[in-house]
Amino acid sequence: MKSMVFPTYNFANIIDDHQMQISHVVRGNEYLSSTPKYNLIYDAYGWERPTYVHVPPVMKDEHHKLSKRNGDASFQDLVAKGYLPEAIINYLALLGWSPETEQEIYSLPELIKEFKVSRISKSPAIFDIDKLTWMNGLYLRNMDEETYYETVRPYLEKAIQNDYDLKQIAKIIQPRIDHLEQIEEAVDFFDVLPDYDLQMYKHKKMKTTLEIALKSLKAVEEELSALSDWSSEQVIHDMLLALPKKMEMKNGQVLWPVRTALTGKQFTPGGAIEIAYILGKDESLNRIRTGIERLEKELESAK
Repeated sequence: MKSMVFPTYNFANIIDDHQMQISHVVRGNEYLSSTPKYNLIYDAYGWERPTYVHVPPVMKDEHHKLSKRNGDASFQDLVAKGYLPEAIINYLALLGWSPETEQEIYSLPELIKEFKVSRISKSPAIFDIDKLTWMNGLYLRNMDEETYYETVRPYLEKAIQNDYDLKQIAKIIQPRIDHLEQIEEAVDFFDVLPDYDLQMYKHKKMKTTLEIALKSLKAVEEELSALSDWSSEQVIHDMLLALPKKMEMKNGQVLWPVRTALTGKQFTPGGAIEIAYILGKDESLNRIRTGIERLEKELESAK
């Protein structure tokens, strides 16, 4: 008995397991040394021993086990951080267990079918949040369009207050989001254009400078102002991709400045054409004109 007159765990758990008709006990291998004591108690009562499976611990690094007491994430914490339950289960199943093939993505019925106790490792497994994030991204990208939209819709509704087509936004973020908590930061520019650094207009790979960016934005502003049809991405696509050829410039020298002016971000879910279509003509032109004004002031002050 404990000092509070409660039976100790080593005895009480056996009574519980027997009354619940537990047939298999799966637990960490640190409890392996307790098993003979449990078996003696089962034998003393004349009860059938359960089948024991002792598994290696899941570690946060080479020396420390994962522990909620030390602030490590639980299953519920991971779900709250935007990880899908299916992806978490898939990833956890592969910690300390190896399938007979190279397959890594499993549905729950597939795991039930393929899982064999004999293939549980005897060595500890290290929890790798980057691997889980990668796997979660695969699950998100493999969802059908409607399921994906219903999954991300609450996050989009929280992040975006203006009247935009959330289904279109969901479509462009699907190839680029690895977990649901990334959504708000990825799409916040739709509501408010951030006060971005003009140096973003410079891009070595795209061969852009502030001067080239200004030239491109002025040409795009003129073309978009004259565009009467904003009914599809294709219309904007045809116009924006015809412009570099007309100006004898590379595509990136036109599209990179447009994307920067529209989003104010280095990395965005979707390119200039997709984002311009979602923002609409008036908002797209307003942001491009803001970019032109800021670049003109910057270049004037540099003279």
